[in-house]
Amino acid sequence: MLTPTTAAPVAHADDSIASSTPVRGGRRAATFRPSTRSAARCSSCAMRQLCMPQGLSPDELTKLETLICSARSVQRGEALYRSGDRFDSIYAVRSGSMKTVMAHRDGREQVTGLRLAGEALGLDGISEDLHACSALALEDSTVCIVPYTALKSLCREIGSMQDRLHKLLGEQIVREAAQMMVLGSLSADERVAAFLLDVSERNAQRGYSSAEFNLRMTREDMGSYLGMTLETVSRTLSRFQKRGLIDIQGKHIRIVDLDGLRHL
Repeated sequence: MLTPTTAAPVAHADDSIASSTPVRGGRRAATFRPSTRSAARCSSCAMRQLCMPQGLSPDELTKLETLICSARSVQRGEALYRSGDRFDSIYAVRSGSMKTVMAHRDGREQVTGLRLAGEALGLDGISEDLHACSALALEDSTVCIVPYTALKSLCREIGSMQDRLHKLLGEQIVREAAQMMVLGSLSADERVAAFLLDVSERNAQRGYSSAEFNLRMTREDMGSYLGMTLETVSRTLSRFQKRGLIDIQGKHIRIVDLDGLRHL
């Protein structure tokens, strides 16, 4: 939601989705390095067009930057918050990437989302004042902390902030509805293609390569997110490679035939 990041690209060597590596020509690839700063400045944020309202006055921008009291580092595999934790803040991914996970009654876990730089976390806690899911870092990441009570006060003062919060909630509803369609009506090939296209489009929104990225979410997590087994995910990716749709080299994926993926 309100996330500054001016981090320079850096690669990670793990079998996961999704940030990108440098490519030859074209756009720079999407990779992220956690910042060591403890304060956040929206005015110098590379992702401000994605997460904050446009057209704020200097005074309003100062109030917004004052609200975001700190930035927290989250190491790979560490939880930012867990299901059942008290809700008091919304978080914005400043660098890196996170996954959200919900637990079944029998203890099984379901990956419910992938959050990249410029995207909000923690909105699930608004309804019951408790987090309904857990958020875990897929790589070393940083998040901006936005206290919710203070944010509501600022929204009453600045109408565009209220509008932005409503849009964030609406975007989450739309994304979850789209995910229900993926799980309920698409074949395995269509699910994997939809996921790769989604990552591609989100990279493009950030000014990064839409064709090449490292895998940050593991294939097992990807299967959980798409309602597939690890084996089915691996077979599907291998089949895509044989058909010339993508090229996989270890943790790195390159989309060779974007239109081919779209027409699956």
